[in-house]
Amino acid sequence: MPAELAERLADVDARIADAARTAGRDASDITRIVVTKFHPVALVEELYRLGVRDVGENRQQELTAKAAETAALEGLRRHFIGQAQTNKARAVRAAASVVHTVDRARLADALDAVGGDPLDVLLQINLTDDSGRGGVVPDDLERLAEHVTGCRSLRVRGVMAVAPLDEAPAAAFARLHGYSERLRAVVPDATWISAGMTADFEMAVAAGATHLRIGSAITGPRPDRG
Repeated sequence: MPAELAERLADVDARIADAARTAGRDASDITRIVVTKFHPVALVEELYRLGVRDVGENRQQELTAKAAETAALEGLRRHFIGQAQTNKARAVRAAASVVHTVDRARLADALDAVGGDPLDVLLQINLTDDSGRGGVVPDDLERLAEHVTGCRSLRVRGVMAVAPLDEAPAAAFARLHGYSERLRAVVPDATWISAGMTADFEMAVAAGATHLRIGSAITGPRPDRG
């Protein structure tokens, strides 16, 4: 229901404002991305009517389909926050305003090869010891940053990560803040930190996150895909 959606959105925005105030930050410096994974286009349209201008998708096919159906929504920024395959780079680039998950040189090269206006990208960092998780290992961050800055049509804006399940989010986000500082030694204006989801976004704000990826706290439970 639209009224319930508006209430959840207002509640999350109030929590972001409170977290920012506690951290001595300005809430206007924080971008709230509403993750609409598996939800219908009608929800995106309702969010837009409520003033939302940043939405996120995890899957290329859903990103592409929703981008086509919401093309008339002026000023809507679509953030791709899922793992990207190199063979889907053209489709991702055609639909996304920002790609949060660049974690290897081959993916950066595939996105760059499409060309066009500069694409904002973030470097995803793996905060776990599991090499199967998405993200560059921290030791390779500077090497990847140098490579991506050499891609003429990509613009490195910052870092992104997902808090591990077996670690306190606050500690993980503190490490991510340190990786952000390392990135800025290579790319001084790469100030974005994409971190925090429904369960931990307030801790991400405390650690300096500039972009929050919030789903069910705003959208409600995901629909049954069956």
